[in-house]
Amino acid sequence: MTSTVLMVGTRKGLWIGRSDEHREDWTWSGPEFDMEEIYSCLVDTRGNSPRLLAGAASSWLGPKVSRSEDLGETWQSTPEGIRFPDDTDGSVERIWQLVAGSERDVVYAGTEPGAVWRSTDRGETFTLERGLWDHPHRPEWAAGFGGQAFHTVLPHPTDDASVLAALSTGGVYATQDGGASWQPRNCGIRAEFLPEGEQYPEFGQCVHKVTRHASRPERLYAQNPRRGLPIR
Repeated sequence: MTSTVLMVGTRKGLWIGRSDEHREDWTWSGPEFDMEEIYSCLVDTRGNSPRLLAGAASSWLGPKVSRSEDLGETWQSTPEGIRFPDDTDGSVERIWQLVAGSERDVVYAGTEPGAVWRSTDRGETFTLERGLWDHPHRPEWAAGFGGQAFHTVLPHPTDDASVLAALSTGGVYATQDGGASWQPRNCGIRAEFLPEGEQYPEFGQCVHKVTRHASRPERLYAQNPRRGLPIR
């Protein structure tokens, strides 16, 4: 019988729901990470057994990515967590996104401040995507009311070198060469908060989320304030 696992992150911890394939009745356990803020969760089913990942933020210990190999019974965290290299001026505040890459062991993370990270060991260690962090636009990215964060990371399902990422406020960026270079992809996304005649800039839009069409991965949908628009 197929089982279903649902992770629910809150400001006061993580709850894990379990059900069968019909999803009519649920049992719940938690909270894990009691009184910590959980901004991102991932159920990774690509290995021999499922791995759960959670991005937690503690006012005492800071942000971390924790993983579980037994559906939440026990958890482990990488001691160094996600940390900016010494030659940068960054300090991770929150982990807004955890998503499986198209390659078997790759996991991406999106953080606040705006940065994207790549793991090649299913979320045990992460490396900063320097091509995006060093982008000339980055110093001009602003912070929305919820902060500045890469809340969307979308690896292409069949092209390992193609990844799209979006942040508030900065807009949508994409790489076609495995992260070596990133280009803005905001054509047609309106920035409502700018004066008339300046509402379609190259970057700076307050995009809140991007998703792919389930069967047509080249079709993307972006949501920004008061408008939901397809982008390509």
